[in-house]
Amino acid sequence: MQTALTELLGCRYPVIQTAMGWVADPALVAATCEAGGFGFLAGAVMTPAEVREGIEAIKRRTEKPFGVNFHMYSAGAMEIIDICIEHGVRAVSYSRSPDKAMIKKLKDAGIVCIPTVGALKHAIKAVEMGADAVVVQGSEGGGHTGKVASNILLPQVVDALDVPVVAAGGYKDGRGLIAALAYGAAGIAMGTRFLMTQESPVPVNTKAHYVKANAEQIIVSSRLDGMPQRMIYNPCLKALETTSALGMLWMAVRNGLAFTKMTGASLLPMLAGAWKMKQNNGMSFAQTLMAGNAPMMIQEAMVNGHPDEGILPSGQIAGCIDNLPPVAELIEAIMTEAQQRLESLKQFQ
Repeated sequence: MQTALTELLGCRYPVIQTAMGWVADPALVAATCEAGGFGFLAGAVMTPAEVREGIEAIKRRTEKPFGVNFHMYSAGAMEIIDICIEHGVRAVSYSRSPDKAMIKKLKDAGIVCIPTVGALKHAIKAVEMGADAVVVQGSEGGGHTGKVASNILLPQVVDALDVPVVAAGGYKDGRGLIAALAYGAAGIAMGTRFLMTQESPVPVNTKAHYVKANAEQIIVSSRLDGMPQRMIYNPCLKALETTSALGMLWMAVRNGLAFTKMTGASLLPMLAGAWKMKQNNGMSFAQTLMAGNAPMMIQEAMVNGHPDEGILPSGQIAGCIDNLPPVAELIEAIMTEAQQRLESLKQFQ
């Protein structure tokens, strides 16, 4: 199934595996690419050295093209860009605080720039700054998310842009792929569905929480870092909602310092990045400080295997998923169902 997205990224199918922090590791990315999709490495929670190691690990597993995700406001962003250029990475993804000079450097090196946005105005701005394509995430999507549902937001963005648009938020199967194509998208991007696979590095007991979750339990809360995030409601989130504002700020300072140490950055570059994020996103300085909460509390569930003591970012679609297939089996099933749906639609011609 060839679309503008497959032509742009060099993959067989118009299916993207998103760069979930602590989840999108080299094994998951390589498995996705080998199965015909396009995977992004979660570089936003890695040091530049770890990004290099991740890229090299992917290349040992597959010769297919792949991408890297990172934050352009982070202290190591320019080094990560140089690493991506050095290794001929096919694409990069990013979200908050894009940098026009960095985007130009990537494009000049022939790297596809494909940010994720959650609002029409952000999609338009992304293209003005040089994006080659845009992933548009409806409010059903996991992690940081917008306010508009996919079936409303997607056609708005498709009508407004002249670059390929990828649908995200609420997709898991071939029916969803055909629906997105019918709206004018060039493909779909999925996070939660790939998290819930055999190759996902998420601990088994944490995956079990995703399998058991129902759609009503997967809510949006701003408690974690001051920005709306969709997560599975669990004991950790329940406790956060009763924590005082001062307690949340103290937690943010601790987590921010821990994240800074983990990524190898120093305090001054971290504060500079926080200030840049504040300016570009209209966030309060308290919100930028609280941004350190998310990666460390997600790590507790996704890496340490303590789902009740950490945060579980999730799209609402998890409430419709009850299995953990191998990635190759998942993508094959998606494409088989998509072709079947296309055939069934011919009766209406």
